[in-house]
Amino acid sequence: MPPTLASLVHHSALKLTVRAGEDRLDVPVRWAHVSELADPVPYMEGGELLLITALKLDADDPEAMRRYVKRLAAAGVVGLGFAVGVNYDEIPGALVEAARDEGLPLLEVPRRTPFLAISKAVSAAIAADQYRSVTAGFAAQRELTKQALTGGPEGLLAALASQVDGWAALYDASGAVVATAPEWAGRRAARLTADVERLRERPAPASSVVGGSGTSDNDDRVELHSLGTGRRPRSALAVGTAAALGTAERYAVHSAIALLTLTTERSRSLQAAEQRIGAAVLRMLLAGEPEHARTVAGDLYGGLLDAPFRLIVAETVAVSSVRIAADAPTRVPSAAALAAAADTNGDPLEALTEVVESAAARSGEAVLVVPERERLVVLAADGGAAVTACGEYAVALEAARTREQASAGDEDELVVGVSAPAGPIAAASAYKQAEQALAVARRRGRVHVEHEQLASGSVLPLLADDAVRAFADGLLRPLYEHDATGRGDLVASLRAWLARHGQWDAAAADLGVHRHTLRYRMRRVEEILGRSLDDPDVRMELWLALKATTSAE
Repeated sequence: MPPTLASLVHHSALKLTVRAGEDRLDVPVRWAHVSELADPVPYMEGGELLLITALKLDADDPEAMRRYVKRLAAAGVVGLGFAVGVNYDEIPGALVEAARDEGLPLLEVPRRTPFLAISKAVSAAIAADQYRSVTAGFAAQRELTKQALTGGPEGLLAALASQVDGWAALYDASGAVVATAPEWAGRRAARLTADVERLRERPAPASSVVGGSGTSDNDDRVELHSLGTGRRPRSALAVGTAAALGTAERYAVHSAIALLTLTTERSRSLQAAEQRIGAAVLRMLLAGEPEHARTVAGDLYGGLLDAPFRLIVAETVAVSSVRIAADAPTRVPSAAALAAAADTNGDPLEALTEVVESAAARSGEAVLVVPERERLVVLAADGGAAVTACGEYAVALEAARTREQASAGDEDELVVGVSAPAGPIAAASAYKQAEQALAVARRRGRVHVEHEQLASGSVLPLLADDAVRAFADGLLRPLYEHDATGRGDLVASLRAWLARHGQWDAAAADLGVHRHTLRYRMRRVEEILGRSLDDPDVRMELWLALKATTSAE
């Protein structure tokens, strides 16, 4: 504790006597200052014990003393020390009365106690308090380090909450609460998500103070600090207390920030090493060597290979080539996904990596993320938090694209393909499935397509591909050229006949011609194309070609 007027009064060597303000002696003293000015207020900062001999004061004038004492109190002076036996044998009654009226503590300083002794006592007490704070801070640092090594972030938060006599919470990069201490602080921490998101928008390191207005019993004073060494913070720390932090508590918070930064912000070399291991595991899986992959994965990724997983392949495409599909999902995206989708400045693949890794970290599951040239490959547990977060993020991007399609910029857009659940032995097939889903996502103008959706939809949207249309135009061109001469409507006849599954009477009725006329036209189709309509493959190709040209029209 810093020195107070009470501690100075009880100091045996100073022999101070209280003449007024006996009920306000517990206030801390920031410094002891000597001034004989008639108005020392311009030189005061607040918290001082002012020492005087009344050399230039008319201490017997009640009105002058009331004005003098009132200005001192308004300036934040916590006490007045009056030396007797110098200019006055005792403290003038006018000053005593003014001090009592204003409630300002007035101390009588005996002739044998020099002002220097009081200044030294205050200085020594302040130094001792600072030393105790530093010592307590180092002790807190040792305890926090021990907890970080043995209990991880959760243990560190518990130790920090104890040190500051409050609560602490850790947030991930998306602003979601990862851990709190004590547990009851979870609800309070959750209410600060919006403040954490605003903090993330500022360059690191950043901090802010929220709450503490005293309008309710639960209105804590909360400090928010960003964690991380990069341009954008990877996480944030919240510390809630009933009052402003003292010196020792401040040391503890700073130590916690450093330790949490070390535990949440992995070094570049470690990150690169993990990515190399992940890439090696993925290559072995795709090469059909699951046992070797499991050996290399070890404890880092081994758990992923013990249960069904999904492969996710993502890449970026130019925004000009993206069209919003009419069959885009209509699910309502989560608030966290909307926030992540709204913050897509920079590399879309990096943003997806942050979303997936944050979700996996919150749920405690492993996830393998491998940057592969111009794409990103993710291996994540089927039904796990990472796969779910990827889907929700894609839905949010779909919604954002739909709203902003008219004002689309030049940034690249994300497309994602997801495989069906698979095991290590089928990793190569899962990768091919993810690539197929990715290709369909590009063609359909979708952000996210799962392989299971390919079979549930129609094949017709796939005919919009330029290569398919070119094939269809080449196949049907002789028939169109024939019809252009006015020698018969072969294209329409072929379409009607195929639509009626080769039923002559029904197709002829649709066309309004005799069935013999239709038979003649189909023989002409065979002659012109050099293909037999008895071949089911030929009929299939012609039908798809007709569909492709119809959609192009």
